[in-house]
Amino acid sequence: MQLTLGPVLYHWSPERWRDFYYRMADEAQIDVVVVGETVCSKRAPFKQDYLPAVIERLEGAGKRVLHASLILVSLPRERRQTRELMQVAEAEVEINDLTCLASLGERPFAVGPFVNVYNEAAAGFLAARGATRICLPPELPLPAVAAIAAAVPQLAIEVFAFGKVPLAISARCYHARAHRLTKDNCRFVCENDPDGMSVKTLDGAGFLSVNGVQTLSDSCASLLCDLPALGRAGVASLRLSPQCCDMVAVARLFRDVVDERIDPREAEGRLGEIYPEVPFSNGFLHGAPGHNRIDAGGGRPGELR
Repeated sequence: MQLTLGPVLYHWSPERWRDFYYRMADEAQIDVVVVGETVCSKRAPFKQDYLPAVIERLEGAGKRVLHASLILVSLPRERRQTRELMQVAEAEVEINDLTCLASLGERPFAVGPFVNVYNEAAAGFLAARGATRICLPPELPLPAVAAIAAAVPQLAIEVFAFGKVPLAISARCYHARAHRLTKDNCRFVCENDPDGMSVKTLDGAGFLSVNGVQTLSDSCASLLCDLPALGRAGVASLRLSPQCCDMVAVARLFRDVVDERIDPREAEGRLGEIYPEVPFSNGFLHGAPGHNRIDAGGGRPGELR
């Protein structure tokens, strides 16, 4: 089973973004790395100068690099940027919006978790168009994952295995509005929340995280204890979404569990030390509310932390 490092969803400073990928290239046991701005096109210019060096460093370390598209393509400049990315011959792309298909031609491509692949027919359609791998939406339960993997064995099926779960994307920026700013004059305030801005209920309980125009879960998905079941379901790769923690250590834990060098429960205990004070969840995979923590051994639904 492979490990895939998803794109950085947050607005990190250019130097922090570059150094993160340099370290992942040099130290992390990762097979595939997805790079590029997926959330907000206004952030892309900050990364542009460092992107070629980051890709060179990753590929030099033996990582397979995928170039990600935007999740929501709406403005003329976004359509132009997406079309240009799809037409770069040497780039292996991961599409996150179906409008990308019009510019791809017959090139093979990967599909990100933001495309609604909820059944075998959708996966088969994309495979016929040239898809080679699909990261399924994180809200799919395990039986659906297994059914899709069995129906399209020619595809490498990936699941979202670590990170705050992406739930929604909008044309409006709540992050800016929360600071009494407009989207066009946002001052990039999302950079002040490198792990997302916490949204709490009136009772003060964690509810969601906001990342510019994107809404994420408050809890962090962790499928460490579900890896044996995912392997039996035909999953070929696990996606780790970058958070403000030691992602090299996170990747090492997942690799050790995949290679059966450590017990999954012990690994999850260590994960809590790497990313403390954050609730872990796996409810979606078990057909329960996503924020729930389900005992992979068959326990009752709960919110164990």
